[in-house]
Amino acid sequence: MKFTLLTTDVLFFGLIIAAGAYAWYAAGKEHLRAPWREVAKNSFATSAAAVLLTFLIIAILDSVHFYPRLDQVAGDRGKAHYATEVISLFDRVVGRLRSQVEKTYSAPFALTAFSKETIELQDGRSVRDYPRLRYGGAHLSEACERGLDIARRALGGALWAIAIWLCIVLPILYWHARRWTRAWALATRSEINGGGLIPFRVPLAVTAGIAVVVGVCAALAPYYHIFGTDKVGIDVFYQTLKSIRTGLIIGTLTTLVMLPFAIVMGITAGYFRGWIDDVIQYLYTTLSSIPGVLLIAAAALILEVYMVNHADEFTSLVVRADLRLLALCVILGVTSWTGLCRVLRGEAMKLREMDFIEAARAFGVPHTTIILRHMVPNIMHIVMISIVLDFSALVLAEAVLSYINIGVDPTMESWGNMINSARLELAREPVVWWSLLAAFVFMFILVLAANLFADAVRDAFDPRLRVIS
Repeated sequence: MKFTLLTTDVLFFGLIIAAGAYAWYAAGKEHLRAPWREVAKNSFATSAAAVLLTFLIIAILDSVHFYPRLDQVAGDRGKAHYATEVISLFDRVVGRLRSQVEKTYSAPFALTAFSKETIELQDGRSVRDYPRLRYGGAHLSEACERGLDIARRALGGALWAIAIWLCIVLPILYWHARRWTRAWALATRSEINGGGLIPFRVPLAVTAGIAVVVGVCAALAPYYHIFGTDKVGIDVFYQTLKSIRTGLIIGTLTTLVMLPFAIVMGITAGYFRGWIDDVIQYLYTTLSSIPGVLLIAAAALILEVYMVNHADEFTSLVVRADLRLLALCVILGVTSWTGLCRVLRGEAMKLREMDFIEAARAFGVPHTTIILRHMVPNIMHIVMISIVLDFSALVLAEAVLSYINIGVDPTMESWGNMINSARLELAREPVVWWSLLAAFVFMFILVLAANLFADAVRDAFDPRLRVIS
């Protein structure tokens, strides 16, 4: 294989590295460690973090792209040939889900297609019936075997998942017990019952549930279409998992674009005031007065015209879709920084009147030093809270924009595109409901986990709310 980096891959991994650097820096600062300890003591926050980590792992695997190597051509030894299609490491891991494409719709766990077709029998007669699927349940000889086979495979996957979960959790509990020099049995019982410094009971239950779900899906997905198939026969479960990266990219990269505008403009307006404050206020007030959907639609149209006129610059559909995704993140970031800027401006106006800021100005400390050493550290809790609160709103925004056809590229898997296509499927008789349900369930889980984690971060980092023990 020949690895390649898309633009969003570089930015996404850059954000992960930056988050790791922040974690390393915060570990050495008590004033930063203390709020995160409060977050860790919140059982709902740690449970939500486990869910978010699961989604993040899938997104990371789906962000490692490469050109697969083709089979060796006879008489051309020593020279490697690669396909023109770009796939990800996640595609390689779930290869069967990606390659098992049916003819058209099929319901979840179905053995036959969703619609009747004309079938030629061996005796030459033609009948209208539901044809067997090519991959879903193809290993079964009779339809009556399906229930027992699903139960057997699901139980086996759950047991394997629990075994792997125990192999990971038990060493962690053992290390935690040894760290506090307590007896193993007593420490384990105390941690599970929530008697330790960090309540493990709810997070352990949630991670066990995640492990079971992953194990069951891993055992069933190669043999059945768990969420059915869409109009062109692609597995909906595969589409849903691929959409996770799109949702996380929208939520994280948009923040990367938004933060510099909000922080620089907000602090500058609140600290210097005067005509600088007037100009910045006029700028974000004017931008806020323009409907964001119109700006996004105009920018998407300009980008579409550019890609049509310069089609030779895009080597594959994946590169084209990646550029449109990046453009959407930039547009959302440019149009969504005004709210945080207003908040930071007000906080900066309050901080500039504090005694330590006035003392620094009286001693002749440069404005740049005052802003970097005194203003920025005292508004970072607002920035942290804003990041986690805006994430879920941005994920939902992608679904809305794709629904009105100005979101990500139609060839890219996203929950918004799934909902957009499901809109037409709901008009069928009988109704094709599984695409909409799959997108809704996964989007609901991600947004709910982000909101629960955001609430805990807000309570821990807000100086007016937190009580550090």
